[in-house]
Amino acid sequence: MTLLNHRAEGPSSAPPLLLGPSLGTSYALWDEVAPELSISHRVVRCDLPGHGGSAAGLIEAGATVGDLAGLVLALADSLGIERFAYAGVSLGGAVGLHLAVHRPERLSSLAVICSSAHFNGSRPWEERAALVRREGLAALAENADARWFAGDFTVPRLVRDHRDADPEAYAACCDALAAFDLRDRLAEIAVPTLLVAGREDPATPPAHLREIADAVPGATLVELPGASHLAPAQCPEAVLTALRAHLGQGASRGMAVRREVLGDAHVDRAQVRQTPFTARFQDFISRYAWGEIWTDPTLSRRERSMITLTALVAHGHYDELAMHVRAARRNGLTPEEIGAVLLQTAVYCGVPAANSAFATAQRVLAEEDGTS
Repeated sequence: MTLLNHRAEGPSSAPPLLLGPSLGTSYALWDEVAPELSISHRVVRCDLPGHGGSAAGLIEAGATVGDLAGLVLALADSLGIERFAYAGVSLGGAVGLHLAVHRPERLSSLAVICSSAHFNGSRPWEERAALVRREGLAALAENADARWFAGDFTVPRLVRDHRDADPEAYAACCDALAAFDLRDRLAEIAVPTLLVAGREDPATPPAHLREIADAVPGATLVELPGASHLAPAQCPEAVLTALRAHLGQGASRGMAVRREVLGDAHVDRAQVRQTPFTARFQDFISRYAWGEIWTDPTLSRRERSMITLTALVAHGHYDELAMHVRAARRNGLTPEEIGAVLLQTAVYCGVPAANSAFATAQRVLAEEDGTS
């Protein structure tokens, strides 16, 4: 299957973040933002069909935003990415809204930038699609700066990408925008959602983002002074600040789960011992292990405790085992169930490992019962 052209940056083990572009641009829209985000995330940015390096044949006349969302999911699947954070600009933001409504199990969070739940009705986009199919993109590209940026700002690479886009694919993307309207489904969105509006944006003014923020439970709205339609290019630092705060929610959610499973006393001790040298590791644990893995509803916390106990026995991590025996009790396992798990490890991890594990668990359970 032909996939969207894309660029991946950052550690493959980091939480995945997919970035979607605006109509007429390429993934170069994210040039000033993606490298910074890749410090903490596996960033994948892609081109729309017929834009940048993506094949025009990936889209046909009469396409929908759902079709584009399907291409994004196909790309994620090809990269082995099941759940991901998503941020998109304009048409890219519409793709994110569609995913949040129709495929919420694939998203961990959503950022909608200079976009809308509708794009002012179908007629303007039908007219633009007809114009592009008739005359190509040269005239539209000449006026790109006025539509995209405030003041005298420009990004020649993006204007060139606009001029070089495939007219039929561009027109098909216009068809998708013409048919898009999710206003009646916004209240269904349950993933953490950030809305970013450019105060100087003529295409999707702040009122469009406010409409989404008012409808999506718990959504956050940020308005950027001086930003027009392509805020990541014109105001990258402001967009970075908003996205970092938004994406950091995984760490805060993870910290809450970490406290629920391990207990306040343990987490408080870990926090007191934290130094500048260990701070990034502590953030990684809270964000990834606790904010991504332990919050995944596929397995219950009881099941995760059983798996964790087994893995710790297999590798001989008995200090960690003691901590997770206590966690297993908080997660609802009885002493008998913990013993059954450790007996299972005797078969598959070895009797000496299980012997040490039983000694550790017996000590912890005795302390829990106040008999030592």
